Amino acid sequence: MTPKGRIKTILIFVVSAAVLFAAFCVSGKSIMKVLYPVKYSEYVEKYSKEYGIEKELLYAVIKTESSFNPDAVSDADAAGLTQITPETFDWLKTKLGEESEDLSLFDPETSIKYGAFFLGYLMDEFENTDTALAAYHAGRGRVNEWLEDSNISPDGKTLNNIPVAETAHYVNKVNKAINIYTNLYKEG
Repeated sequence: MTPKGRIKTILIFVVSAAVLFAAFCVSGKSIMKVLYPVKYSEYVEKYSKEYGIEKELLYAVIKTESSFNPDAVSDADAAGLTQITPETFDWLKTKLGEESEDLSLFDPETSIKYGAFFLGYLMDEFENTDTALAAYHAGRGRVNEWLEDSNISPDGKTLNNIPVAETAHYVNKVNKAINIYTNLYKEG
């Protein structure tokens, strides 16, 4: 092969590799957007602003809790997109001054509203995302007990380690989803 022929072959290879790489990046991002959608955005936008939380946090919790299935029900009877138990829902309704029996966690707007309010409440109470997420998953009372244990929380405010593997996994999974939502949908 002549030197010109080698250069032409190398150039074709480099251009082909660049095209394949670009196609992979575009399709990889498209696949990630299917796996991490932004469904119910009108409610997520509205209630994340209203209750002072990042929309990526709310999307990540919905993705982790129900994978955007409004009819989801857990073994603990948590329901809807944000997977709130009936007891917690009743408590949240009193916090918001709503007593209506017509409200249903299977309604996407209701679930997102109460999930956003609860996350905002926990963020205000614990002032730390990981601690708030642990409380969302394991319960406020349990997390407050952990914060009193110096082996788990040396400062009484943050959790150095989460003693329940399922809750630790949940917090890690939500944090991963927050990062994905932040990077996948960042504006600009």
